[in-house]
Amino acid sequence: MNTLLDTTDPQFLADPYPVLAALRAQAPMVWHEPWGLWLATTHGSVSAVLRDRRFGRLWSDHQPVEQMAPFNALHRHQMMENEPPAHTRLRRLVAGAFGRGHVERMRPRIAELAAEMLDAPGAVGEQLRSAGPVDILAEYAEPMPVFVIADLLGVPRRDHHDLRRWSQAIVRMYEPDVDETTRQAAVAASEDFSAYVRDVVAHRRDHPGDDLITDLIAERDGGTRLSEDELVASVVLLLNAGHEASVNVFGNGMHALLADRGQLARVTGGEVTVETALEELIRYDAPLQLFERTATEDVEVAGVTVRAGHKVACLMGSANRDGAVFAEADRFDVARDPNPHVGFGMGLHFCLGAPLARLELQISIDELLARFPALALGGDAPRRPTWVLRGYESIPVTAKES
Repeated sequence: MNTLLDTTDPQFLADPYPVLAALRAQAPMVWHEPWGLWLATTHGSVSAVLRDRRFGRLWSDHQPVEQMAPFNALHRHQMMENEPPAHTRLRRLVAGAFGRGHVERMRPRIAELAAEMLDAPGAVGEQLRSAGPVDILAEYAEPMPVFVIADLLGVPRRDHHDLRRWSQAIVRMYEPDVDETTRQAAVAASEDFSAYVRDVVAHRRDHPGDDLITDLIAERDGGTRLSEDELVASVVLLLNAGHEASVNVFGNGMHALLADRGQLARVTGGEVTVETALEELIRYDAPLQLFERTATEDVEVAGVTVRAGHKVACLMGSANRDGAVFAEADRFDVARDPNPHVGFGMGLHFCLGAPLARLELQISIDELLARFPALALGGDAPRRPTWVLRGYESIPVTAKES
C-alpha cells in the first residue's frame, strides 16, 4: 500500500516532484490504496499504458446523475471520453474540420494579436514599461489563448471572460475529491456554456463563416455528421482544451525561465530558439499531471497485472522527470534535445490541438521576449490549489524598456 500521494498537502501542491521521485523509486507501477487504482510512475509505464489499446478512456457519469446531467452530457458526447468506434468517428469528424488549413491560417492572426496586446495603448506592453509589476498571466497569458481559440471557432472575443470562467468551473471537476460547491459550479457552467454554444451554432447554420464551427457543422464522415449534442460537446472541449493547458504551459514554463536568468539569456540571446525551449517549458513543470485509463481486460504492465476494470493514473509530471529518459531530469535546460516529454499525451488520445498550442505558445513567448528581454519576476507567484491541472494564480513581472 502507498500513501505518499496526498494531493491535499500544501507542500505537495507547491512542489510535487520529490514525492513523484519517491514513487518512481518504488516501482514503475504502484498500487495507491486511497484511490483504489494503480499509479504509472515512469516514462516507460506511462507510455505503455497510453499506447495500449486495452486501456480505455471510459466515461462514468458523475453522481447524482440527475444533478450532474448537464456536466455528464458534455463529456459523454465528446471524443476524449470515448473509445472506438465512437471515438474514431468523432475524432475523424473534428480532425477533418481542423485539417482545412485552420491552424496555419491562425499564424498571422496570432502574431497580430500578440503585437496588439503588447503594443496597443493601455495594453500589457505599456503596463510593463511603467514602474509597477504586471500580472503576466491575467494580462497576457490568460486572454491570449482564449482569443486564439475563439477566433479559430468563430466565437466573439468579447465573450472571453465568460468562456474562461465556465471553463475553469468545469475543469475543477478533474481534481480528486471535489466538494459540493465545486460540483454545483460545474453544473451551472455546463448549462451556461452549452446554451451559449448552441446559440453560436444556430447563428453559424444561418450565417456560415471562415471558421471551425462552420466546418464542424458541414463535416461529413461516411454520410454522417456530428449530432447537435456532439457538436456542442466538441466545441466546448476545443474551447476548454484550447486554452486551459496553454495558460498553464505559459505560466509554469515562463516562471521557470524567469527564475533561471542563465537559461533566459540563452533564449533572449539567440543561442536557443523559442521553438526548442518551448518543449522544455512543457516538460519541466507539467500543466497536466494525470491522465486516467481503465483496463478493458487483464493487462501486464512493467511486471504487474492490471485486472479488467481497474484504473491506472498515468502521472505525466513524473514521467517527464524520469532520469532513465532525461539526463539530469530535475534540471531546467532550454536546449534539451531530443525532448520526448509526454505533455500532449500518447496513442489514440494524443492531443489533436498540439500543433495549434505549439504555434500559439511559440509566437506569444517570442513576441514577449523580443520586446522585453530583461523581463524578470516581480514578486511571489502563488500557486493554484490544484494538482491535476497545475498552474499559478498570478505571476507578477517587471521589465525595463528595451
